[in-house]
Amino acid sequence: MSTPVNRNKEAQKVTIIGAILDTLLGFAKIIIGVASNSNALIADGIHSFSDLLTDFMVVIIFHFSHDEPDEEHPWGHARFETIGTVFLGCVLIAVAGAMAFESIREFWTSTTVPTPGWAALLVAFLSIVSKEWIYRYTLAAGKRLKSDLLIANAWHSRTDALSSVVVLFGIAGAMAGFAWMDILAAIVVAVFVGKIGWDLTWNSIKELVDTALPEERVTELKEVVEEVDGIINVHHFKSRNMGSKSLLEMHIQVAPYCSASEGHWIGDTAVIKLLQRFDDIGHVIFHIDTYDDEEESYCRILPVRKEIEAMLKEHLAAHDQVLENFHVTLHYLHDLIEIELKLVPITKESQKEMPLSVLSTQLNNAMQPQPWFSKLTIWTH
Repeated sequence: MSTPVNRNKEAQKVTIIGAILDTLLGFAKIIIGVASNSNALIADGIHSFSDLLTDFMVVIIFHFSHDEPDEEHPWGHARFETIGTVFLGCVLIAVAGAMAFESIREFWTSTTVPTPGWAALLVAFLSIVSKEWIYRYTLAAGKRLKSDLLIANAWHSRTDALSSVVVLFGIAGAMAGFAWMDILAAIVVAVFVGKIGWDLTWNSIKELVDTALPEERVTELKEVVEEVDGIINVHHFKSRNMGSKSLLEMHIQVAPYCSASEGHWIGDTAVIKLLQRFDDIGHVIFHIDTYDDEEESYCRILPVRKEIEAMLKEHLAAHDQVLENFHVTLHYLHDLIEIELKLVPITKESQKEMPLSVLSTQLNNAMQPQPWFSKLTIWTH
């Protein structure tokens, strides 16, 4: 698994390579497009420079998004990556709108449309080959690094490659005598770019409002947790994305008489299994339940340890029990409480005067009027 530092360096390396390519292609398309009278190639050149802008943005955002958590950002800075993806999508939409407007204006106002030259056709072909290569290179890195931002940038490169295909056919059609095909190709490129920009923006906005992971993914995660020995069921399962990481919250039900330490250990085991199975999980919060509270999310008003111990002391004093110390274990079972009372120690004289079985019966009878009381069991050393 890549460390944040290595992940950042690898992402920057991929992005810089793409930026160099976009710079060369952008200048070539616009210069040759102007010289060869190709509106479609000029629009494609603007598209390449929009790639260059987003390449620089990716480098900057990766720098900030991988900073360690701090007091102001205890969950880390991964959302900077998401915001960057939103901005990238908006840039694509804006570029698409400008390209479409200019092409439509050209189509309606021009009386004669110049025919592009062979140089425009050659540059369009070179753009297809080079942008398809950088798309595959960047996409592979994005998947390996689990980065939506890199994947988004890869698709930006793919739009440039596919738009160059449209431009190629448009230029070829214009050279064959259908001059309007060059302008139409520019409009098609604009629509395609706008669609990609919308998809990227919408998906990132859904992440920013904490949209849950896909249902099949949630099912897969819950199945891993339910495999852990000691877990009865998993409920109140919540999920969301933060950058390239998934954040999970869940309630884990264990046996009613499970100790607090064992219950927490079972929860930790579930977290370890999740992290071992999925390398894109950033943080897991779990709550241990001893009963199924899936249908009721509120807490009942039940007495706490201090109140119960005060009642027991009062009842024990009423039976003249001579105690140096006692320990109480409480089992909260939905809306009832079971009590285990360990006496440490009880005197032999008192044992003769009041056998434990008799004391247990009397204490159970004394506590019975409490609506939350289930039963009491006495233990001694």
